[in-house]
Amino acid sequence: MDFKQIEAFVNVVKYKSFSKAADASFLTQPTISTHVSTLEKELGTKLIDRHGKEALPTKQGRILYKYAVNLLNTREKAIFSLESYSKEIQGVLEIQASSIPGEYIVPELMSKFREEYPLVKFYLEQSDSSRVEENLLEQKGEIGFLGYLGNANLHYEKILTDPVVLITPRNDKFRSLAGKELSPEDFIHEPFVWREQGSATRKEFEAALSSMGHDPKQLNVVARANSMEAIMQSVGHGLGVSVVSKIAVECSLHSERFLSFPIKGMELDREFYLVWSKNTALSPVAETFKNFVLNRTK
Repeated sequence: MDFKQIEAFVNVVKYKSFSKAADASFLTQPTISTHVSTLEKELGTKLIDRHGKEALPTKQGRILYKYAVNLLNTREKAIFSLESYSKEIQGVLEIQASSIPGEYIVPELMSKFREEYPLVKFYLEQSDSSRVEENLLEQKGEIGFLGYLGNANLHYEKILTDPVVLITPRNDKFRSLAGKELSPEDFIHEPFVWREQGSATRKEFEAALSSMGHDPKQLNVVARANSMEAIMQSVGHGLGVSVVSKIAVECSLHSERFLSFPIKGMELDREFYLVWSKNTALSPVAETFKNFVLNRTK
């Protein structure tokens, strides 16, 4: 049993797929399959069940997985301590991020980090905030970025505060209101292009609407999307209005296609957090990246 086999096994469990494990490891799928098969032969037990397109751990695989993750992180720490040269940090850092950080915050951080540590590679997986938490707790990634405080088994450090704004098509109605604060009554009956159920922005906006006496279930939702760019493009083409993070508007290449407004009576500043598990030791590359991000955002 060697570390290449253990790494392959861990990545297959994380991503429930041999092909995704290969992508995350920057290896080929046949190489991953060979490593896992060799490990199973050496241990004399089946570790992975293949169910259609999914690869799931057996009971024995789940037992091994917990030890394997900590074993890999301990190895990395030992190597790092022996080398004692920070510039020699290398490896693949797996990051989980919700939509706003994943699209508009993390890419710059990865680029700046690689300027200092050019041997590091990244595997970034985007999902909604709830899924980011679940993935980190299941050890599918070491570092996460999301938009709310949640699970007690995760550690959260605030890195950014960003207001939520209304975006609308550039039609006659909203052109006439340009430069003003809009109250919910100004847009509550408009067609809405909305986020997925697990979105933190959606949860907070709907809670704010309820506190102001409006029923979120009465929103006229004409489309749902889990891509911020798809939402902004849809609004720009006149499909409806939406509520998004201001940083997304500022970073969008298509912001000239829609209008943005502050929402009167709603203090919806989004706070974004750097997140990691309290129960798993971070690898040297993850620990270094964590400190890098915190130092840049203080």
